[in-house]
Amino acid sequence: MNRAWVLFKSRPYISNVVGYTALFATADLIQQSMLGKAQDEPDRAGQDASSDSSTEEFAMTGEAKIDDDSKIRNEKDLRVNITSAPQLHRIDWAQTARVALVGFCFHANFNYHWLRGLERMCPGGGIGRVSLKVFLDQLFAAPMTISAFYIGLSTLEGAEDPLEDWRTKFWTSYKTGVVYWSTMQAVNFSLIPPVARTVFVGGVALVWTVFLCHFKQQKSDFLT
Repeated sequence: MNRAWVLFKSRPYISNVVGYTALFATADLIQQSMLGKAQDEPDRAGQDASSDSSTEEFAMTGEAKIDDDSKIRNEKDLRVNITSAPQLHRIDWAQTARVALVGFCFHANFNYHWLRGLERMCPGGGIGRVSLKVFLDQLFAAPMTISAFYIGLSTLEGAEDPLEDWRTKFWTSYKTGVVYWSTMQAVNFSLIPPVARTVFVGGVALVWTVFLCHFKQQKSDFLT
């Protein structure tokens, strides 16, 4: 652990940027897994319902033609087991690569230099200094990072209008982020050493990016 910390302090830029990018990509993988399960469950429920109805029809027909009740039970159990088998959700690795690219090219580098500059401008702790840094972070950094996320991903996806998601989802994302990030950055500025603040933000951003990735996949029609 001590060696890792020494290496981290000796290579703060590489450690913070690589760590942040890895966490950014991990957030999309988590989001895809969660979204995949949510999509699979309704389909599986529909399959179970159709299986029940078809099984009932099979049982009614079987009672008229077959006297062996155990065979009918076995057929029913077989059908239920097949339809209720878990289905794996395929990960869209291209999407994860796009999220990682946006995280590396903008968010990781921006946060590293922004947090260093903010500490130089308002050094030290204390309620007053921490509150000022949180205020400046939400006033300037938050709109830029949210905008870069939506516009950057839409551009990489080849969207006809790269600003569409930004227009429909920015304000909701910003208001949600003010509540979440104000608390997290207060902890960051008051308890975390400056050398490790970017990777701390990356860890906190794991939850935040799961929300953004999932929110971006929602159709704009349902948000207006």
